[in-house]
Amino acid sequence: MDVKVGVLALQGDVTEHIAAFREALTERPGSSVVPVRKAADLAGLDALAIPGGESTTISRLIEKNGLYEALREFEGGVFATCAGMVLLAERVDDPRVRPLGLIPMRVERNAFGRQADSREAML
Repeated sequence: MDVKVGVLALQGDVTEHIAAFREALTERPGSSVVPVRKAADLAGLDALAIPGGESTTISRLIEKNGLYEALREFEGGVFATCAGMVLLAERVDDPRVRPLGLIPMRVERNAFGRQADSREAML
């Protein structure tokens, strides 16, 4: 079965995600991985990857490119890493990020930059 995967291509680790999905699909001839920059690019996709990057920037670009409702209505599978996962949350404790609300979870931003700036919290 052919699979068509889109990678949200607004900011972040877009190139790396496209390469990883292309590698993963080498055993499925006819499958493809395409960048998603506008709502029309979601048509015909089986799955969508939302890569890591900077969540406030990606959130702004989602709005600017008119993708917010289209992403919320996407019915295929969704894979997200880092900032992509932040965007999938129901709530984000950062007013600059408009979450997509697709996963019932709350995200608290703990730092900007590398993991050395992260912290631990009791769950």
